[in-house]
Order: sequence, then structure tokens, then C-alpha cells
Amino acid sequence: MAICSKNFIFFLFSTLSIISLSYQLQHPLDSLTPNEFIQIKALVNQSYPTSNHNLTFHHVGLEEPNKQLVISWLENSSTTPPPRQAFVIARINHKTHEIIVDLSSKRIISDQIYNGYGYPVLTFDEQNAASMLVFKYEPFLASISKRGLKIEEVVCEAFAVGWYGEKQKNGRVVKVLSFYKDGTINMYMRPIETITMTVDLEEMKVLHFQDRFMIPVPKANGTDYRESEQRAPFGPQLKGITVVQPDGPSFTIDGNRVRWANWDFHLSFDTRAGPIISLASIYDTEKQKFRRVMYRGFLSEIFVPYMGLTEEWYFRVFFDAGEYGYGLCAVPLEPHRDCPPNAVFMGAFVAGQDGMPIEMHNVFCIFERNAGDIMWRHTETMIQDELVTEVRPEVSLVVRMISTEDNYDYINDWEFKQIGSIKVTVGLTGLLEVRGSKYTHKDQIHKEVYGTLLAENSIGVYHDHFLSYYLDLDVDGESNSFIKSKMQTTRVTDQNSPRKSYWKVVSETAETESDAKIKIGLESADLLVVNPNKKTKVGNPVGYRLIPGSVAGPLLTDDDYPQIRGAFTKYNVWVTPYNKSEKWVGGLYTDQSRGEDTLATWTKRNRRIKNKDIVLWYTFGFHHIPYQEEYPLMPTLSGGFELRPANFFESNPVLKVKAPNLVRWPNCST
Repeated sequence: MAICSKNFIFFLFSTLSIISLSYQLQHPLDSLTPNEFIQIKALVNQSYPTSNHNLTFHHVGLEEPNKQLVISWLENSSTTPPPRQAFVIARINHKTHEIIVDLSSKRIISDQIYNGYGYPVLTFDEQNAASMLVFKYEPFLASISKRGLKIEEVVCEAFAVGWYGEKQKNGRVVKVLSFYKDGTINMYMRPIETITMTVDLEEMKVLHFQDRFMIPVPKANGTDYRESEQRAPFGPQLKGITVVQPDGPSFTIDGNRVRWANWDFHLSFDTRAGPIISLASIYDTEKQKFRRVMYRGFLSEIFVPYMGLTEEWYFRVFFDAGEYGYGLCAVPLEPHRDCPPNAVFMGAFVAGQDGMPIEMHNVFCIFERNAGDIMWRHTETMIQDELVTEVRPEVSLVVRMISTEDNYDYINDWEFKQIGSIKVTVGLTGLLEVRGSKYTHKDQIHKEVYGTLLAENSIGVYHDHFLSYYLDLDVDGESNSFIKSKMQTTRVTDQNSPRKSYWKVVSETAETESDAKIKIGLESADLLVVNPNKKTKVGNPVGYRLIPGSVAGPLLTDDDYPQIRGAFTKYNVWVTPYNKSEKWVGGLYTDQSRGEDTLATWTKRNRRIKNKDIVLWYTFGFHHIPYQEEYPLMPTLSGGFELRPANFFESNPVLKVKAPNLVRWPNCST
């Protein structure tokens, strides 16, 4: 779970041949274009020439435009669109600069130095440099030699160091750890334990080296996961299966705008968040218009604390979006494997450490899913001499991205359903973080080892995955409220029924942020975002409800340093008033952060949220106890949540939906 694997970066990202491009802005929420990256780099370099300034770009992305201006432009696109601006985080002469570039006037309109705790996202270049630096460090080479290992088979990785109560600010440093191939591509199953190096990223030098003692490197046998390396016996072979749409897809893509069935939304890419879904609206056939559901939604952070406490493990606490960039770690999707044959692919662009645009191929795939599920059905058997059966198959639209955060692969799906639901699913697969050990059998273990013995000398370390989502719901408008509808057991006190009890619904509308903090599972309740200003014909406020999935809460103590930084996991649900600057639950500067700029600290103001423009934050997760079936590679484990209409429509919105045209296959037997 440490960092994006850098060994494949050179073929994962291909630098563009920059040519003059004529680009007509189609939407104010579109990601930056290659020409805009070039323009930004030129303006920053003009202010800070690299001839006498140490300059690296850590983030270059769209400066989110004013929400009200965007909405006004949507309602009347003939008006002037919001100003097109970029937000840049750069390290200039070892200081962190926050720069806003106005792309219309082609000038820097703001340049502030950040002096607080925490540092920007680590760049690929500096992680690579730190990992390669140690191969010229004699004490490290000597440690590898005394273990009898081949230096050419060693792979090193840089890890964020976190914060553990230090009063003074550390510089920008990483820990470098090593792994071994020699007979397998699966280096994560072959850690070289007890060797740790601390590298200064600014000076690019080794500050500290430690080799405590020697532990056997786990064997390579049986760890390679490549299809070409597998040998008999094999599992049963399935017959061919495919998805065919002879008439083409039912969705259209216009720039970054996606339209399918009754859905219309904007898709963009962010280096930190990955996919951003904006302006998601659904067509109401009765009202004959599109109605907004969500202004903006994206993954805000992935928090992964490991439970190992040794010198080589205590700091393995990862904020995958804030430290490494969830979007930056996106990988090219494999047609027919990562995505079905009917998928359409989209690419994206990011800025390299030098500010130049880099193309990422096939970062998204969009496809219609027809997996044999049923949207609705009923068979009426109670009418004499008449059997009535009506069935509608479930077809949905999926937007997928996969982010490989070093050993783990996260499969991120946004799924849009005709019933009006938005379903978010994240699948965890890839490789476990394994700790080398002297043990070869469970019976030998008589002390805490912080994990499961998976194979000889290999312990899968206990850890958590917490995934936090930013969901700016605008249910039929911006002014919304958050309601908790509790199911309350009630005793029957009169003699009118033979029953002893029933349950009723008691609804509570949150007035302030503190009212909306919820640990899911403590009581039965529906959680709704409603528009109190709009009601159905029978008087119910229109709304959407959150259907939780994969509920998990932190097991670390509140005063533990990782939990201070990850305090946003204390509650599964938070609700805040909309604030453009509040996007990242772990803070803007997560590397070595100290928990002073998190969702948990923002909500201490206890602002009012009733009938306001509000943001719903939802955190789901997994407590991961490794098992042998997850060795040497982990089958996908999925979790997520659903946003489902709750009195948003007057009645079932898919009652009149027709099934897709039947595709008739030729009779191959004749």
C-alpha cells in the first residue's frame, strides 16, 4: 500500500509531442488541457526562472470555479462562463507555494507561501530518485552482500514517514525499504527485512541507515502471478463469453459530458481524487425535465494504517490520495480484461514534476453493464385462470478507473442506474504487504507478530482500509437538509391488537454539524438528504438516501498519532455546509500532517446545516485480516455505498422503461 510502483512509469505515461492545439472550452469543469499546462509552466517559470530557482511542480489542476457562477452558466450558457483558472502547488527554493493562475488573462493572480505543517503530494521523480540513490550507498550494498543476495535483483521503494509526536518539523524525507525478485516478479512477497534508510528529498542524500539483524527472505517459489509463468495443474477452463451491442452503445460522450438513458453528468480527472463526477442529473419523465442530484462527488482520501510496530513497520500508515495521488497512480485499463468488450476508453493529462503535460492512456472506461440482474419483476398468481409475469432486466452505466497504489489495486466504479441510484463500488485486489519472519509454522509463534502466517517466513500484516467520499448532493436544488429517520421499537399499550410491539419512524433533522455525526450500526436508521422546499404531490420532501456498505470504524485509540491524522474515520457520516476550500478530509498537505486540517477539525465550528447548501461525507472500510487464499495475490474484495431516490419521484420511475432490444444469435448448430 505504499507508493505507486515506479518501475513501469516510463511506459505507463508517455510524454506528448507538443503541437499547437486549437481548443474550444466546452465546460467550466473540464480538466486542464495540454496547452494550459504549458501556459501555466511558462508563467510560473517566468516568475521563478529555473536558472536561479529550485522549482518542482507537485500539483497542477483546475481551480474549481465559483459554484453559483457555474450554476448560472448552466441555466443560461449564453452568459460568460466562470473564469478559467488553475491551482498550482510548487516547491520553490524549498518552500511550498500556492499559486493561482488566471488562464484567460495569462497571469498569476495569487502566490502564497504555506508555512504550516505537512507537505505536498510526493512526485514520481523524487520517489524514483530516492529509491535509486541507495544503490550508490556503500553500507546498503554491504548489507545486501552479507545476506548473499544479488544487488541486480533488489528493488527499493520510498515510503512516507508520517508523524509521531515530533515537536519540530521534519524536512521532506522518506523511508526507503527493499524487496527481492530473483525468480519472481512478485517482489512484495520477498521483503528484505530490518534494513531502513531515511532519505532527504530536497538534498537527495541518505540521512540515516539502519540494519538491525538478518531475517530470512521468503522463497520465490509459487509467488509469481503472471499467466505465462503458471504450470499445471490448472483450474477448469470456461467456455467463451462476451458482451455484444450490435447497434452500438446507448450512451453518448460530448467532450466530458456523458448522457445515458435518463442520466446526464460531467466526468473529469484529478491527480489526487481520480474520477470526479459533476452535475449528475436525472430526467423525470413526469415533470419532463432534468433534476439535479449531485453537484460534485469524488474520493477524498484512502487511509490505510498497518498494525506492525517494529522499526520497519510502525510508520506504514498511508494516505493514498494525499501523499501519493490516487489519480496519479491510475493505470492504463486493459481492454477485454479490466473492462468488457463494449467499453469506451478515455485518457487524461497530468503535469510532470517539470510542469510539462504527460498523457495517461485509457485511464477511464465507460460501459453498459448487463449482468443478468433484474431491475424489477412480479408474477401474479392469485388471479383465477390468469398468470401475469412482468420482468425488466437491469442495465446500468459504469465509469471505471483503477489506481495501483504500489502493492494494492483499487477498482473504482461509479454506477448509474435507471431507477435513479448512483452506486459507488471499490474493489481491493493486488498484493498484500508481507513481513519477513523466521517462522515456518504457526505452532512456532508464541508472541505478537501483528499478522497471519501465510507461507513459510511470510506474515500478512493486519491493516485497515478507510475510503472517504466527498458528496456534494444538490437534491433538486442547493438548499438541502440532513434527516436521520430512526426505527424505534414501540410497545402496544392498548387492547386493539393482539400484537405486543411494532416499530415506528422518528425523524430528526440535523440543525448543526454535530447533529449529523453518525457511527453506522449503533441503531437502525435511514439517512436522507432532502430538499425541504420541494415536496411530492402527497406532501413528502423530495430526497435521496444513503445506503451504507462495508461499515467499519477505527480501532486505534484517539490519541494514537495515525488516528489523530485520520480522525475523519471516527464517524462514518459527517455533514458540513458547502465550502469550496474543504475538499480533502485529511487536509490539503497530508505528508507529515499533524491532524490540524481535517474534516474532524473543520466541524468543531459546529456550523448550521439545516436548509443549506450541504456536503455529505461518507467513509466505508475494511478491517483486513489476511488469509492464505490471499497469498500470493488477493482476489477482489469489494465494498461501497448507494445513493437511492427517497420520495424524489412521484412513483416508480422505471415502470414504463422498456427492456433493451433482444439480440438474436444465429443458430450455430445448423
